[in-house]
Amino acid sequence: MTPQFDVAHLIQLAVGPVFLLAGVAATLNVLTSRLGRIVDRARPLEAQLAAASDPVERADLTARLEVMARRARYMNASLTLSTISGFLVAIVVLLLFFRAFLSIDLSVATAVVFVVSIVCLALALLTFLVEVRIATLALRIGPRRGP
Repeated sequence: MTPQFDVAHLIQLAVGPVFLLAGVAATLNVLTSRLGRIVDRARPLEAQLAAASDPVERADLTARLEVMARRARYMNASLTLSTISGFLVAIVVLLLFFRAFLSIDLSVATAVVFVVSIVCLALALLTFLVEVRIATLALRIGPRRGP
């Protein structure tokens, strides 16, 4: 095999993980935007809570802020897991190149890192699903009705 073929083949092998990395980057963009919206919605509620004197209103605002805090924790976990997944995919690409140029067998290490990356991505999507579920359950449209 010619060195050009080896590099071409190596780039072909790396294309799959690179596409996965692009997908993880897009997911990170969505998760970051969603976390920003949670924070943006919580700030006015905090100001309302500070100004509220009615105990019923304070209890309602506190409950809503607790939901926001819970959602933010899940989004943070999802962001963390997605970032770890993206980092591990980048490591997979590096391992592919190291394997080719250093002539050492890194097949097992590459496979393990890739599987851990996919597990992190799956957990990130699961925590995102939990956050969406919490948001949906807490959704209130229209005025609140009496007790």
